[in-house]
Amino acid sequence: MKRYLIIPVVGLTLLAAGCSLKPQYTRPEAPVSRDWPEAQAAVQAEPERPQPMDLEWREFITDQALQVVIQTALENNRDLKLAMLNVQRMQALYGVQRAELFPSVGASGSSSHTKTPADLSYSGQVTESDSYRVDLGVTAWEADFFGRIRSLKDAALESYLATEEAQRSAQIALISAVANAYLKLAADQEHLKLSESTLQSQKEAYNLIKSRFDLGLASELDLLRAQTQVETARGDIARYTQLVSQDKNALILLSGTTVPLPERVFPQKLENVQPFKSVSAGIPSEILLTRPDILAAEHQLKAANANIGAARAAFFPRIALTGSVGTASAELSDLFGSGQGTWSFMPQISVPIFDPRVYSAYKVSQADMDIAVAQYEKAIQTAFRETADAIAVENTVGEQLSAGEALVEALDKSYTLAGVRYDKGIDSYLSVLDAQRSLYAAQQQLIDIRIAKLANQIRLYTVLGGGAQ
Repeated sequence: MKRYLIIPVVGLTLLAAGCSLKPQYTRPEAPVSRDWPEAQAAVQAEPERPQPMDLEWREFITDQALQVVIQTALENNRDLKLAMLNVQRMQALYGVQRAELFPSVGASGSSSHTKTPADLSYSGQVTESDSYRVDLGVTAWEADFFGRIRSLKDAALESYLATEEAQRSAQIALISAVANAYLKLAADQEHLKLSESTLQSQKEAYNLIKSRFDLGLASELDLLRAQTQVETARGDIARYTQLVSQDKNALILLSGTTVPLPERVFPQKLENVQPFKSVSAGIPSEILLTRPDILAAEHQLKAANANIGAARAAFFPRIALTGSVGTASAELSDLFGSGQGTWSFMPQISVPIFDPRVYSAYKVSQADMDIAVAQYEKAIQTAFRETADAIAVENTVGEQLSAGEALVEALDKSYTLAGVRYDKGIDSYLSVLDAQRSLYAAQQQLIDIRIAKLANQIRLYTVLGGGAQ
C-alpha cells in the first residue's frame, strides 16, 4: 500500500517546492497632481457635505419618481445585465484555471476476451483468455514547479476582479445616464411650456397690431415683425415636442422594461425635480484610485504582470505525472481479491531547447504589460480631468444661475416698458421686438443653466465614485 502513496507524495513535494517567476507588482505612480488645479478652497469650505463614495444613490437622488426609473433600469437594463453576465463568465473561467493546480482523478474499468489460434499459441493448441481490470489514477498532471499555472490562475483572478469593477462602473454610468435623461426631459418640457406661453402672448400681440393695422394705426412692417415672432414660437413648439418624445423614448430604453413607464414618473419641469444632496469634492486626487474604472484598469495591469510570470516559466522544464492504482484478474470473481493490486507511475519531463514561439510569447507579455500601464495611467488622467471639470463648474454655476435670473428679471421689465412706449407712440415696434427676443433667449438660457447645475451635481457624484454601492 505504501507504494500507492508515491504519486501524491511526489506531486505535493514538487508543488510545495515550486517557485513563482511572476514579477513583484508595484503600483505605478499616479500621473496627476495631488490637488485639483484651481478653486479647491471653495469646495473645501463646506466640510459637512458627505463624500460621494460614502453616499448610496438613493440618499443622493431624493426625487421619488426618478428613483423609480433608476431602480427599474438597474433591474432591467440590458447593458448592465451584460456586465453582470461577464462577471459570472470570468468567475467560471477563473474556476477552470484554478482547477489546473489540482490533479484530475478518474476511474476506469475494462475487460478483454481473446482467442489465439493453435499456430500462434506457444502450446500449439487453441487458447482463450479473459482479463478484468479496474484503475483509479491521474493523467498528465503538471506539477507547477516554476509557477506557470499559478501565474495563469492569478491572471484569471485579476481578470475576474476587473470585470467586477467594470460591472460597478457600468452601474454608475447607468445611474448617471438615467438621471441626465430625466433632467433633459424635464428641461425640454419646460422649454416646450415656455414656447407655448410665448406663442400665446405673440398671438395676442399680433392680433392687436393687426387691429391697429386695419385702422391704419400700424405699419405693415410692424405686422410682419409680429408675425415672425409667432412663427418662431410655432417652430420651437414643434421642435421641443419632438425632443420631449425622444427624451421619453431614451428613458424607456434605459429602463429596459417591456412595460411602459407610467406617465406620472415623467417630469413636467425642472422645478418639480427634487434637489440632489450636495456632496463634497474637498478631497485629494488619490481618492480617484478607488473609482471602479481605475480599479478595473489596475486589475488588468496585475493580470498582465501575472502573464509575464507564465511566459517566463515557459522557458523552464515542465514535469507531468501520470499514475494509477487498481486491481486486475483473469476471473471477474477474483477481481477484488487479495494479491490482485496493480499500480503504475510515469513521470514525464519536457525541456524547451529551441522554440522561438516561447521567446516571442514572452515579448508579447512584456508589451501587454506596457500597454496595461499606459491604459492605467490614461484612466487616472481621464478621471482627474473629469473631476477637475466638474469642480470648475461647481464653483461657477451658482454665479451663472444668479446672473441668469437677474438678467431675465431685467429683460422682463424692459419688455414691459418697451410695450408701453410703443402703445404711446414713443418707440417703434422694433424696440418691442428686440426686447421680446432678448427676454425669450434669456429665459431659454436660464433653463439651460438650471439643468447644467443639476447635471453637474450628478457628474460630480459619479466621477468621485458615487453610485457604485
